Amino acid sequence: MPAPGPDSVVRDELGIPHLRAASLTELMRLQGRVTAGDRAWQVEHQRWRMEGRTAEYLGEQGLPWDRFARQVRLEATARACYEALDEETRDVVAAYVAGVNDALPTALPQAQEVRVLGIESYAAQPRPWEPWTPLGIFWAIHLLFGTFPSKLFAAHVRSTLGPGWLDLFDTEGGPWQAGSNAWVVGGHRTASGLPLVAGDPHRTIELPGTYQQVGLACPGVDVVGFSFPGVPGVQHFAHGGRVAWAITNAMADYQDLTEEQLRPGADGLEARGPDGWEPTDSAVETIAVRGAPDVEVPVVVTRRGPVITGLDLDAADGSTGAGAGPAAYSLRTPSQVGLDLGFSALVPLLRAQDVDDVVAALAHWVEPVNSAVVADDTGAMRHLVVGRVARRHEANLVGPVPAWDPRHRWDGWAPDPVTVVEDVMVSANDRASGGGLGAQYATPFRAERIRELLGDRHDLTTDDCAAISMDTRNGQADLMRELVSAADVTGAAAAVRSMLLGWDGHSDVDSPGAAVFAEWRHELVTWFVEHPAVAPLRTSAGHSPLFDAWLSVPQAVGASWAAMARGCGRVGIDVRQGVVAALETVAGQEDPGAWGDRHTFDPIHVLDGWPGSPLVGGAPTPGDSGCVLAAGSTPGLSDRCSKGPVARYVWDLADRDASRWVVPGGSSGFEASPHFADQLEDWLAGRTHRVGQPRR
Repeated sequence: MPAPGPDSVVRDELGIPHLRAASLTELMRLQGRVTAGDRAWQVEHQRWRMEGRTAEYLGEQGLPWDRFARQVRLEATARACYEALDEETRDVVAAYVAGVNDALPTALPQAQEVRVLGIESYAAQPRPWEPWTPLGIFWAIHLLFGTFPSKLFAAHVRSTLGPGWLDLFDTEGGPWQAGSNAWVVGGHRTASGLPLVAGDPHRTIELPGTYQQVGLACPGVDVVGFSFPGVPGVQHFAHGGRVAWAITNAMADYQDLTEEQLRPGADGLEARGPDGWEPTDSAVETIAVRGAPDVEVPVVVTRRGPVITGLDLDAADGSTGAGAGPAAYSLRTPSQVGLDLGFSALVPLLRAQDVDDVVAALAHWVEPVNSAVVADDTGAMRHLVVGRVARRHEANLVGPVPAWDPRHRWDGWAPDPVTVVEDVMVSANDRASGGGLGAQYATPFRAERIRELLGDRHDLTTDDCAAISMDTRNGQADLMRELVSAADVTGAAAAVRSMLLGWDGHSDVDSPGAAVFAEWRHELVTWFVEHPAVAPLRTSAGHSPLFDAWLSVPQAVGASWAAMARGCGRVGIDVRQGVVAALETVAGQEDPGAWGDRHTFDPIHVLDGWPGSPLVGGAPTPGDSGCVLAAGSTPGLSDRCSKGPVARYVWDLADRDASRWVVPGGSSGFEASPHFADQLEDWLAGRTHRVGQPRR
């Protein structure tokens, strides 16, 4: 690349922007301008989400999210958190917003999505962003990232099947829960003599991509990394020249659901708290819906937090109470309790020069709670667990708790542990790296597999680490063999059994064994779901469709079938029958082909199904949710891949230019751009690109 001048944007051959400015505020304004220019539709849609106004443009499909956004007071919280920021951070965020507002009116009309929606007149004169919009975008991305939706499912299990069933839906019982990986390797183990930091965050694969690759430079700042479009700086993964860091989800439990009792009082709606009946803040908001009448939404906030389920309009105006629907649960989060979304970490991260600087910056982090690995060019390495987790009763981690019981109050924050790393640290959503702040983790399989692949080598390179991210050894294979080897079957079912036992356990695209395994797993999950003992769970919990993915019985069983297979005997389910039934069903089906025939790339776009919406998909995709390459499927429902590594990177502390990165799409959010999906083929094949340099 040519050397950039002051206040310049230089793009590499992948269209990735490298920005330089004379000051930090000018740099942030430039980042906002470039982000809006590259990702106009994406960031504007994210703005609608934070405002609870998606239905205004998308119609009724946006209503479930908008109801939630209004009831959780998403934008109001973002505004309060913005106003509480220190002056420099507030100026930085405001500069970024000014840059977005500079570019959005020109860039947004060019988006294919604008034409699909027929909102050309709006796109030419979009409403200006507010200074707090980036904070709301960040929180909207992560609100459903925590544990509270799974607590809705736990409450449903408890009420329909009984509390004795809860541990049968323990996703820690199988090595396919979550999927992110990050590790740091000491310089005595690398070819360069300085540490390597590598990783691959796994999320829902979206179109355009979740992360934006970017370079940012001004006096005192020189970083390359990944940013959430619509949020200034680099948040999770970056290389600052002398120091680099990476994160995974620490699987901490930092969100509480509290069961509320509501009643009308003399001055409005009241909620029962630990000291008796208390006033609430209650209102009714109106959501405009494209092609349909406006919808009124009750908003109720108790001293525990905003009520997000079980409300109707009568409850909001205080005339009849909470109604006869599902329980009224309020959501309590560190961000709302402290009016802090962690944005005070962003500027110190940009300026960080060593591991101590990163540790100090991440002390400001709030949520989501992350497990971070950090290394610098002196060879120092650290492992941190960062974010705010309240000290409270252990029952709070399992499911909803009663508002009127004083045992469930919060009592300060748990400490953020910092550990010196001497050799290797692997963080893979496992209990060992999570700081003990959660209830459920991924099993240690991925972390142990990464350590196994690192071995005892002392010549590791960026290419070696990139290859580890592509490992397809499936941790589910061992349990399958245990179950299938004990099955008493004959004929065609015995042939299926033999094929499964002969499978090498790798979920490669050309593997017939991986395809047969997936079909057997699908049938076993279906058998569990349809078992009479599980039938009560298939009744509706009555909650918003927004939470359907967490309340789906097939998805819940698919994520926890290992725990069910090992423990369902005590609730009267004979898993041996299910294993045999699954073998016999597969034996009667057509040849499933190879894994890549069924495990295909299937990113999510908010306009999926709309005529003319952008489409990228169908390519055979390696890996599975039990692999280091946790390109997930949904056992019991679909083998298509909509979750997986939304980025891969290897940061080289000896030579930043030798660092590697790739994303499953491209740098542009415009379908007509050559950089819309030009990294996909390399992402599928496991190839990476030198940071800011031509690919190889």
